[in-house]
Amino acid sequence: MGVHDGHRERLKSRFLEHGIDSFNDLNALELLLFYAIPRRDTNEIAHALLDRFGGLSGVFEASIPELTDVPGVGENAALLIKLVPQMMKKYELSKVGDMRTFRSSAQVAQFLIPRFLAEREELVLVLCLDSRSSMLCCQVLNRGVVNAVDISTRRLVELALKYKASGVVLAHNHPDGVAMPSREDEAFTEKAMEALRLMGIRMMDHIIVAGKNYFSMRESGFYRGFS
Repeated sequence: MGVHDGHRERLKSRFLEHGIDSFNDLNALELLLFYAIPRRDTNEIAHALLDRFGGLSGVFEASIPELTDVPGVGENAALLIKLVPQMMKKYELSKVGDMRTFRSSAQVAQFLIPRFLAEREELVLVLCLDSRSSMLCCQVLNRGVVNAVDISTRRLVELALKYKASGVVLAHNHPDGVAMPSREDEAFTEKAMEALRLMGIRMMDHIIVAGKNYFSMRESGFYRGFS
């Protein structure tokens, strides 16, 4: 038995008996690292990771090269750390299931919010709907824009026409902000509404997501969407 085996078994037993809520961030990360670093003191490595990235969220948001730059963190440990938020995203998506038809902005938000989990850059999605508000497609329109939704209305209209959509819902995230539209968001929404209207397509909503919170322009009275 190694020198750290007793400590490892105690942490594992504590997790089995009391769950992760009984752990502070250091012990939780230490426990996770057991499964990628079998023969070292992961407490020291967990300390180094939290110090380097400023907390648990920073550790999970760090890149693979940033993680492996920390002494004691190899590729396997870095991959395991990056896997956690991605598996959480898969878990949340699985809870949404096969939702295909929407009757409200709240239902659309429930469907879309998991798609923004673990995203650290701005992501713009478009949901194309038929005349019964059933989903025709959900696709990425743009990625990586900071502080504004800067996408081509031409691309939006082309996608809506390709799928013969009757209505469109736009959604984007504010990774480091709050779920409130900026002036740029409102200006783009008006531009997109007009471009779609000329093609006989309804702009059903524009949803802004921040974490698990969302803002619906339709619900706010910005314009009418679902009837």
